[in-house]
Amino acid sequence: MGLFNFVKNAGKSLFGGKAEAAEPTAEALQSELKDLGLDATGVDLKVEGGKVVVGGKAVDAETKEKIILAVGNVEGVGEVETTDDADTAEAVFHTVEKGDTLSAIAKKTLGDANAYPKIFEANKPMLTHPDKIYPGQVLRIPGGKA
Repeated sequence: MGLFNFVKNAGKSLFGGKAEAAEPTAEALQSELKDLGLDATGVDLKVEGGKVVVGGKAVDAETKEKIILAVGNVEGVGEVETTDDADTAEAVFHTVEKGDTLSAIAKKTLGDANAYPKIFEANKPMLTHPDKIYPGQVLRIPGGKA
C-alpha cells in the first residue's frame, strides 16, 4: 500500500464555493475524474473521512498517478492511499510551496529549469497553464527525484 499526503484545505472545491466541513464523496470524485478526461476504468474510490482509498488496477501507471493527484488535489482530501502500489512505486510527487514556479521545481527535481514543460505535460489535464500552480498543490514529476 502507498500513502500520499496532500494539503487538506488546499485544492479544487467540488462544491462550487467554500462549503464548510463538506467532504467530497466517491461519486463527486469519480465525476471530477470524468470531467478531467481521466480513464478510471478498473479503479474504485472509497472516501474515509479526509482520506481517499484508491483500489483496483488503472489502465497504466501514468493514469494511476494522475488519478491520485486529481483526487488528492481536491479540497477536503488530506491523504490518498493505494491498495496496490506496484504501479506507483516509481512515482515522484512535489508539493508546491509559496513562491514556487514550474521552472524552479524543474531545477530542483530534474536538474534543469528549462525542463518545466515536462512537468506541465505530466500534470495535464489538471494543469491548464504553466503559471497556474498554487501552494499546497501536489504535482507529478516525470523521471524526477523528490
